[in-house]
Amino acid sequence: MDADALTDARRPEWERLEALSRARRLDGAEVDELILRYRAASADLAELKTSVGDSPQGAYLSTVLAAARLRLTGASENVVVRTARFFTMQLPAALYRLRWTTAVIAVVFVLLILLSGAWIAADPTRVAALGTPEALRQYAEEDFVDYYRPMASFAGMVWSNNAWIALQCVLFGVTGIWPVWMLIQNAVSLGVAAAVMAAHGRLDVMILHILPHGMLELTAIFIAAAAGLHIFWSWAVPGRRPRGESLAAGGRALATVAMGLVLVLLLSGLVEGFVTGSDLPWVVRIGIGAVALGVVLVYMLVVGRRAARRGETGDLIEYEAGTPTLTAG
Repeated sequence: MDADALTDARRPEWERLEALSRARRLDGAEVDELILRYRAASADLAELKTSVGDSPQGAYLSTVLAAARLRLTGASENVVVRTARFFTMQLPAALYRLRWTTAVIAVVFVLLILLSGAWIAADPTRVAALGTPEALRQYAEEDFVDYYRPMASFAGMVWSNNAWIALQCVLFGVTGIWPVWMLIQNAVSLGVAAAVMAAHGRLDVMILHILPHGMLELTAIFIAAAAGLHIFWSWAVPGRRPRGESLAAGGRALATVAMGLVLVLLLSGLVEGFVTGSDLPWVVRIGIGAVALGVVLVYMLVVGRRAARRGETGDLIEYEAGTPTLTAG
């Protein structure tokens, strides 16, 4: 076969393919044409390779096909663009999806603390059953406050512990049981601590030592539990999609939440490690905690709402997640 003759015969088609590959926007008919011309040009390249091997004509056609293939499949964004997109679109949108579930969990959690604490504190024998009088007194007057002494190692320990709790809620949320159990366990533990502190007239001390970091820390745990329960729901009630596909999409979107919560809990750990037990006035300590919580809520509700209105769901983009299965109806 004569490479020059083939090039002369096919050049208008190759140039058209090149023009389509470089066009800024394509309508449906042009996309179809791009695919057809890509297939035809691929056949031409195979014929050239088979007949004459490497040639200038083959090199030119390979370049045209590479551009067309890139237009068909898309290109991976660089790490800076992907990082910016994660924090401005994917993460806030994923958090925004959880807003109502998070609010319900927060209300139920606080009610459990109040009910369990009030039930124990109402009967001195129930308080006494928690330990010896000396141990309870030491906990209320010394141990509880000493726990919050500011230090870097304590901040790191708090962060890693809470991050692990949050990850468990998300990763094991598919069971539908683990997040609920962890919430009940932590709420009852706080209720027991409140009952002991109230019995020794130090409930105000407990509240002051929990509020600076607890507002943000507990909110992060609530979000993690909400993410876990949403994963369970995507599996239990998949809708029109296959169960596996629904679970995969829900898991990808809410794994995004887990990564974001690592940063939120890092901020909470820093507040707990350096602010809660510091010598700053209580109004300043609680104010710092409130500002930290406010930043997260604005990010979740305001930035997240804006991202959701632009069609963002928190899931990976198609290039990262793979081509989805299309279903009719």
